[in-house]
Amino acid sequence: MTDSPEKALSPEERQATVDRLCAHFARDAMNTTELERRLDIAYAARTRAELVALERDLPALRSETRPAEPAPVATASVPVDPARPVQESDLIVSIWGGTERKGGWVPPRRLSAVTVMGGTELDFRQATFATETVSVRLLTLMGGVDIVVPPGVRVEWGGIALMGGVSTPEPGTPPAPDAPVIRISGLVCMGGVDVVERHPGESARDARKRIRKDRKARRRLASGD
Repeated sequence: MTDSPEKALSPEERQATVDRLCAHFARDAMNTTELERRLDIAYAARTRAELVALERDLPALRSETRPAEPAPVATASVPVDPARPVQESDLIVSIWGGTERKGGWVPPRRLSAVTVMGGTELDFRQATFATETVSVRLLTLMGGVDIVVPPGVRVEWGGIALMGGVSTPEPGTPPAPDAPVIRISGLVCMGGVDVVERHPGESARDARKRIRKDRKARRRLASGD
């Protein structure tokens, strides 16, 4: 008599193996290349024996019971003070030079910045927001605009970049629904606009370290490690 064929693998069994391989990778049991190789085999496997062989040389995963980590709570770390007097509009012009707005300033409702072969820096980390929405309209020609925002501020881009680039941050913690919004629009031609999220007093280097650390922690959480 011949042995009966092995029952077909279920999607749940295959996914369980994939999840364990990812957990081993998170524990540094293999490098990226090896993980990709084993995942390819797992997705192409037709028998349970093939799946078992993928974990035979790996250490046993510890069974741990951990309290579930709460999802990031959306909180507005930047309050809005509607009682504060605020300008309706303001204009910044940087031509062959540089202009800065930082420290304890009150952003107007509409801020226009013209940057031609120069640089403009807008730092909102210590600003007092008197309105829920600040509209920033840019005209950037062969120049650069650096915008620094604190956590808790939502940034929206809706302009045109022509032979230029615009970079906006991915917030570590989702802003609250009532958080202030900075709406950036306009034209960027042969120039660049760089929007970064940094804590007050935090250097650019420390911000990069914090962002890398936060991303690594989120990957570990996603892998269940």
